[in-house]
Amino acid sequence: MSGDATLDVRHLWKVFGPRADRVVGTPLADLSRADLLARTGCVAAVRDISFRVSPGELFVVMGLSGSGKSTLVRCMNRLIEPTSGQVLLDGVDVGALDARGLRDLRRHRIGMVFQHFGLLPHRRVLDNVAYGLEIRGTGRAERYRRAAEVLELVGLHGYDDAYPDQLSGGMQQRVGLGRALAVDPEILLFDEPFSALDPLIRRDMQNEVIRLHREVGKTMVFITHDLHEALRLGDRILIMRDGGTVQVGRPDEVVGAPADDYVRDFVADVPRSHVLTLRWVLRARRPDDALDGPELGADVVVRDAVRTVLSSTAPVRVVEDGELLGVVDQDAILRVIVAEDATTRPGGTPAVTAAGAA
Repeated sequence: MSGDATLDVRHLWKVFGPRADRVVGTPLADLSRADLLARTGCVAAVRDISFRVSPGELFVVMGLSGSGKSTLVRCMNRLIEPTSGQVLLDGVDVGALDARGLRDLRRHRIGMVFQHFGLLPHRRVLDNVAYGLEIRGTGRAERYRRAAEVLELVGLHGYDDAYPDQLSGGMQQRVGLGRALAVDPEILLFDEPFSALDPLIRRDMQNEVIRLHREVGKTMVFITHDLHEALRLGDRILIMRDGGTVQVGRPDEVVGAPADDYVRDFVADVPRSHVLTLRWVLRARRPDDALDGPELGADVVVRDAVRTVLSSTAPVRVVEDGELLGVVDQDAILRVIVAEDATTRPGGTPAVTAAGAA
């Protein structure tokens, strides 16, 4: 077994090109992507990626086009065969499975939601959602019962007899999500599922994923090129560039402590009060601090703490597991707000002063 990890990816490589298997473990592996292509005609789409996903975690892989993120997610269920490395699902080496074992894995244990919905146009919504169960060999009555249950879960009750071309893009993606959920997989993989949707529909679908994650508690790996989507959805985020890992961390860690200039540029325009938690702005308690102020958890987002902090005459106590980590006062909150506001106004002129905000 792989500890408490549902998914354990170890030193995964995917190299495309002639004699790709001779790249990993040689000096060629240390070349940049451009130099490797020039020297060998090979492209290292995924380069030595390792991470673990805990049960019930929503893990996001984020990167720009060409970063290798979609290749990575397809290596997890061997839609693309990795060149080297391991993918363990509950300790089972996916790479060691034979054809039958791999087929069972895809039918029973891993569900996938794609950017392009892949719905069957000649089948009703109910049949599309039940399709995975049909392939599995589930009886008609049971698969329709389960499909109807899932349609309710994804907000499509009453659309059982509709056909895909009668639905909006967002509703079609709900059908795709329902189809993946119907087989009750251990883990759900999302490959940029909302990138083709309009912004408002996209936000609705993000809300749907958040709701479903809370309700059904599935382990999820979500691929996106959108930083704001990654920060909104992810319990943790892996940022990729040129096939490799740049940083792995919680959203507040990515924004509060970017690993390098590449990540720092990415997060420069992110409203810090929407992401940073109180553990990033607290200070040590001073002897003259009153301790009769309110108490908040260390993982409360700054934005959600503003009203409490600014309305209190004493510093807010920040606690974790019953232990006092420090305090947050009005000055700390206002520094975040004013600095954030300065980055969003022409010329960097703050719209709010500390005195005015207070």
